Amino acid sequence: MASKDKSKTAGGKQLLHLVFGGELMELDKVEFSDLKKLDIVGIYPNYAQAYDAWKDAAQRTVDDAHMRYFIVHLHRLLDPEHGADGSTG
Repeated sequence: MASKDKSKTAGGKQLLHLVFGGELMELDKVEFSDLKKLDIVGIYPNYAQAYDAWKDAAQRTVDDAHMRYFIVHLHRLLDPEHGADGSTG
Protein backbone atom coordinates (compact mmCIF):
# COMPACT_ATOMS: atom_id res chain seq x y z
CA MET A 1 0.00 0.00 0.00
CA ALA A 2 1.43 3.38 -0.99
CA SER A 3 1.85 5.96 1.75
CA LYS A 4 -0.08 9.19 1.46
CA ASP A 5 2.06 12.12 0.31
CA LYS A 6 1.75 14.70 3.11
CA SER A 7 3.22 17.39 0.86
CA LYS A 8 -0.03 17.62 -1.12
CA THR A 9 -3.30 19.28 -0.24
CA ALA A 10 -6.63 17.48 -0.36
CA GLY A 11 -6.91 18.63 -3.98
CA GLY A 12 -3.57 17.04 -4.82
CA LYS A 13 -1.60 20.29 -5.27
CA GLN A 14 1.59 21.19 -3.49
CA LEU A 15 1.21 24.70 -2.04
CA LEU A 16 4.62 25.93 -0.87
CA HIS A 17 4.90 28.29 2.11
CA LEU A 18 7.98 30.07 3.49
CA VAL A 19 8.32 30.73 7.22
CA PHE A 20 10.81 33.40 8.27
CA GLY A 21 11.27 36.10 10.86
CA GLY A 22 13.52 38.70 12.31
CA GLU A 23 13.84 41.70 14.56
CA LEU A 24 11.71 44.66 13.56
CA MET A 25 12.99 48.23 13.76
CA GLU A 26 9.61 49.45 15.00
CA LEU A 27 6.63 47.52 16.31
CA ASP A 28 4.15 49.13 13.94
CA LYS A 29 6.10 48.55 10.69
CA VAL A 30 7.43 45.51 8.88
CA GLU A 31 10.99 46.72 8.45
CA PHE A 32 13.78 44.50 9.74
CA SER A 33 16.70 45.89 11.72
CA ASP A 34 19.28 43.59 10.04
CA LEU A 35 18.47 41.58 6.92
CA LYS A 36 21.59 39.45 7.43
CA LYS A 37 20.11 38.16 10.67
CA LEU A 38 16.74 37.00 9.28
CA ASP A 39 15.76 33.58 10.56
CA ILE A 40 14.72 31.43 7.60
CA VAL A 41 12.78 28.70 9.38
CA GLY A 42 12.00 26.73 6.22
CA ILE A 43 9.81 26.04 3.22
CA TYR A 44 6.80 23.81 3.79
CA PRO A 45 4.51 21.92 1.38
CA ASN A 46 1.24 23.12 2.88
CA TYR A 47 -0.18 25.78 5.18
CA ALA A 48 -0.74 23.45 8.13
CA GLN A 49 2.93 22.50 8.36
CA ALA A 50 3.99 26.12 7.82
CA TYR A 51 1.64 27.25 10.58
CA ASP A 52 3.11 24.72 13.01
CA ALA A 53 6.65 25.91 12.20
CA TRP A 54 5.57 29.57 12.52
CA LYS A 55 3.95 28.90 15.88
CA ASP A 56 7.04 27.11 17.22
CA ALA A 57 9.36 29.93 16.10
CA ALA A 58 7.07 32.65 17.45
CA GLN A 59 6.76 30.90 20.82
CA ARG A 60 10.56 30.63 21.13
CA THR A 61 10.84 34.43 20.86
CA VAL A 62 7.70 35.44 22.76
CA ASP A 63 9.71 37.52 25.26
CA ASP A 64 11.19 39.74 22.52
CA ALA A 65 8.49 42.16 21.37
CA HIS A 66 10.49 43.18 18.29
CA MET A 67 10.79 39.64 16.89
CA ARG A 68 8.14 38.70 14.33
CA TYR A 69 7.65 35.62 12.19
CA PHE A 70 5.70 35.46 8.96
CA ILE A 71 4.21 32.91 6.58
CA VAL A 72 4.62 33.74 2.89
CA HIS A 73 2.38 31.91 0.41
CA LEU A 74 5.05 31.05 -2.17
CA HIS A 75 2.54 29.17 -4.31
CA ARG A 76 0.72 32.45 -4.93
CA LEU A 77 3.94 34.08 -6.11
CA LEU A 78 4.80 31.13 -8.34
CA ASP A 79 1.36 31.03 -9.95
CA PRO A 80 -0.26 34.46 -9.41
CA GLU A 81 -3.09 33.83 -11.89
CA HIS A 82 -4.58 31.15 -9.61
CA GLY A 83 -5.86 31.53 -6.09
CA ALA A 84 -5.06 29.19 -3.22
CA ASP A 85 -7.86 26.86 -4.24
CA GLY A 86 -6.64 26.61 -7.83
CA SER A 87 -9.32 28.87 -9.23
CA THR A 88 -8.53 31.89 -11.35
CA GLY A 89 -8.89 35.37 -9.94
